[in-house]
Amino acid sequence: MGAEALPQAEKQKRAPRPNYNQIHALPLPLNTYPLPPLVPHNPLSLLQIACTFITQLLATPHSHPSTLYQAYFSPETRSVHVVDEDAIRALWERGFFGKGSLSRSEPSWLDREKRRRGLLIGETSEEATRRRREERKEFKKERARKEREIIEEKLQQENNHGVSSQKSLVPELSGGILETDHVDGTRKATETPKDTSNDSPTGHVSQLPTAPKGGSNLVASDKKPEASQNGKFGSGADSGMTRAKGEPLAAPASLTDLGAEQINNQEHLQLSLEEAFFLAYGLGVLEVRNQPSQEVISTASLFSLFRQHSYFPPASMDTLQPDDPFLTSYIVYHHFRSLGWVVRPGVKFAVDYLLYNRGPVFSHAEFAVIILPSYSAPYWASTSERRLESRKQKSRSWWWLHCVNRVQNQVRKSLVLVYVEIPPPSSLKSSVTFLVTPELADNACLPSSTDISQWLRRYRIREITLKRWIPNRSRD
Repeated sequence: MGAEALPQAEKQKRAPRPNYNQIHALPLPLNTYPLPPLVPHNPLSLLQIACTFITQLLATPHSHPSTLYQAYFSPETRSVHVVDEDAIRALWERGFFGKGSLSRSEPSWLDREKRRRGLLIGETSEEATRRRREERKEFKKERARKEREIIEEKLQQENNHGVSSQKSLVPELSGGILETDHVDGTRKATETPKDTSNDSPTGHVSQLPTAPKGGSNLVASDKKPEASQNGKFGSGADSGMTRAKGEPLAAPASLTDLGAEQINNQEHLQLSLEEAFFLAYGLGVLEVRNQPSQEVISTASLFSLFRQHSYFPPASMDTLQPDDPFLTSYIVYHHFRSLGWVVRPGVKFAVDYLLYNRGPVFSHAEFAVIILPSYSAPYWASTSERRLESRKQKSRSWWWLHCVNRVQNQVRKSLVLVYVEIPPPSSLKSSVTFLVTPELADNACLPSSTDISQWLRRYRIREITLKRWIPNRSRD
C-alpha cells in the first residue's frame, strides 16, 4: 500500500502540463478579429456575421498594442534587448521571438530560480531536456553493459568447450603420477605433471576485462534522496555538508528566508537584428531606442545601423554593399515569416534558419535553411574584379554540401537552399529616395522608411530542396 501511495502523491505534486494551444494561440503579437463562422443551415449565422461586420466597420478595433514594446540596441552583443517582463512574455508567446539571455530559448530563469528555492512545483523546458538526456545516457550505458555481459558469457562457454575437448585427448592419469619403464625394465622413473591450473587451456586465449564491481551504478537508482530536516528540499547533501577534513560547513540560510526575499528577474529577451527589424518595420509593434540617450531610432536609421553592425568590426556607410549579411538574411527571414513559418536560428544544426510549423513547443523543425547569395546580374560579371569577388562569395565545396545535408538527414530535417538574387547597386540607388538623418553620428544618407519596401523588392528568392538519397530507404 505504501509503495502504491508514493507514486500517487508524486503525481499530485507534479504541476499540470501547460496548455500550449491556449498560450500560443496567436501566431504574431497582433490582435485579430475574425468574423463568426458561416453555418449554411442556420440563417441566424448570416445575421451574426452582418452585425459583427457593421460593428467593426463603424468602430474599427486596433490590431496593434496600445503602447509599443520598448527595446534598446546593444552594439556590444549586436542584438536588441527587451527588459520589460510583459513585453518579453508577449513576444515569446506570440511568435516565439528572441531567446532568454540566461536560458536556452524560452526565458525561464525566474521559474528555475523559484523551483530551486522550493517556491514552485514543476519543471522548466531546460530541466525536461536535461532529464531526457540523462535518461538516454543511462539507457545507453545499461545497453552497453548488457551487451558486454553477453559477449563475456559467450566467450566463457567457448573456453569451457575448448577445455572439455582437450581433456578428451589426454590419457587418463592415476594419482597425478606418470610411471615410465626403461628398456631393461629394472628401473622406474616418476614424473609429476606440471600444474597448469593457472594456464590458459589453449595457450593463447586471454580473458576479457569484466565489468567493474560498481557496474550496477550505471543504472539509475530508484532510491529517493533523503529529505532534509526542513522537509522542503529532497537533497541529503544539504543536511550533511562537510569540508574535506571533516569540519562542518556553515549552515545554509533557511528556505523560508530565501523564499521571503523578492527575486529580481535578471534575465532579458535577446532579439536578433532580423527579428528586431521585422517587429519594428514589418509589424510596427517595437520601438528600438539608443541605450545612452534613450532616443527612439527611426526605421530608416535602424535599417542602416543593422547593416553596419552585420559586419565585424562595424562597417562604415561608404562600404555597404547590396549583399550585406543583414540584407540577405532579413530578406529570407521576412519571406518565410510572411508565409506563416516560425523562423528560429539554426546554429545548432550548422544552418542559418530552422522553420517550424507552429513553434518549438509543438513539434520539431521541418526544414533547415541555408542562405546563398546569387550574382546572376550582368553587372557582377562586367569586370574581372567583380567576377572574382562574386565567385568568392558564392563558392561552396561539394564536401561542405554533403556534410550539411548528412547532418540534416540525421535529425530528420529537409535541407532548403535559398538563393538570394543580388541586384546591382545602380538599380537600388535609382529606386530609392535618400534623406539625411541626424540620428547617426556621421549624418549619412539613408533611404526613407517609405522606400525601404522599394529597396527590398529588388531582391529575388529561389528555393531548392535537397534530400539525401539512401538506397535502403528509397526502394520502390
